[in-house]
Parts: sequence; structure tokens; C-alpha cells
Amino acid sequence: MPMTAVNPLLAVGRLCRDAPKTVGGYRRFRSVIDTDGAIPGRIKRLFVTCAATVKGYEEVALRELLGARDAGLTEAEAGAAIAILSSVRGEGAALRYRSLFLKAYPDAVEPDATQDDLTVAPGEAEANFLTYFGKIPPSLAKLLDLVPTGADAYYLMREGTLSDTALGKVYAELLLVTVLIADYSNWANVHMAGARKAGASEAAIAEAVLCAVPTSGLSAWVVGATAMDA
Repeated sequence: MPMTAVNPLLAVGRLCRDAPKTVGGYRRFRSVIDTDGAIPGRIKRLFVTCAATVKGYEEVALRELLGARDAGLTEAEAGAAIAILSSVRGEGAALRYRSLFLKAYPDAVEPDATQDDLTVAPGEAEANFLTYFGKIPPSLAKLLDLVPTGADAYYLMREGTLSDTALGKVYAELLLVTVLIADYSNWANVHMAGARKAGASEAAIAEAVLCAVPTSGLSAWVVGATAMDA
């Protein structure tokens, strides 16, 4: 397997010469991401991988995934991001990530795909939304009213993403926080609330936000801290 690459930004001679404080600050951000804290380092590097994948920074994404793997990220944990990205950013992001996953885990065995449909009982989606959100958000109320099949689909994808992967509910919620903050999305506060409900600490949420800094700069923290207080 290829060795994890050294972070190239910290090796840019011109940057080190002209902006040593920038390098020093970024090195400190990386130390938060790369080491175990409120979230294990291997999981945080997966979060960076997913943010970079969504932003289209495939070189960064592969480097981070290799680093996560070398830090002990299991194949099952890494594979879980395919489902999570399919939910939060759609087919293109999920398939782009899958191609990186296969490079980092070339011996991964692909199970046979099944086409079996799942049955959703009447009222099941609505009950799930009420349990998760506390009340039905206007967007989902509209979906329940106008396209009930779409509401069932939303429920299945959301529940499968948050509850049924090898990452577990807390890390799935926090991964969504990183990806949404990387796009400066205020909707991250929904998943911050979900992470808290699942047992995440405020320090873990803050570390998940900081995982967006490598792809989205200092503004990621400003947006994320604002969402934490929303």
C-alpha cells in the first residue's frame, strides 16, 4: 500500500519564508485533526476526506484517507462514508468517494448489490421525523403532503445514513457537520443537535467543525461556531 504523504502545504518553502505565522497556525490546526482528542484522529481524517471529496479536491481527499487508514481507520468505517455522502451530497459525491476508497483499500471485497425494496408502514416516516426533529419541519411537511413516496424515501436515506453504518450515530452526525460547514451551510446546526442528542460533547462538535478548515479555511470555524450557538 502507498505510504501516507506528508502534508504539502507545510512543506512550501515560500510560504514558510513569507508567512511563518500562517504555517505555525495551520500546523496547530493539523495537530488537532491528526491526533486523538474528543474524536479519534483516524475519524477526523475521514471527515477531512469527505469534505475534500465534496469540494472536488481529490488529491487532498486521497491523502487524508490514506492517513486515516494508516492511523487505524477500518475498511468498514471508511466504507460507511459512501452512504453518508450519498445522503448529504448525492450520487456524484458518493461515487467519487468510492473511487478513492477503492484506492486506499484495494483488497476490499465488494458485496453483491441487491435490488430488494423496503416496506415503509403508513405513518412510519412521519413518526421518525417527529422523533428526530421534535416537530415536523415545514420542508418535510410539504413532502409528506405532496409526495408521500418522497417522504418515505427521505426517511429511509436519512435513517440509513445516521443509524445503520459502521461509524455509528455520533460520528455519522459529526461527519455531516464537517461536510456542511465545509460548504458554509447553516444547516449544520441540525446535525449538531443530532450529535448532541446521540451523546457528542461540545468539544467533539468543535473538532468536527475544525475538520473543515483544511478545505474551507478559517471561515469554516466562524460559520461553525455560529451554528453551534444557533
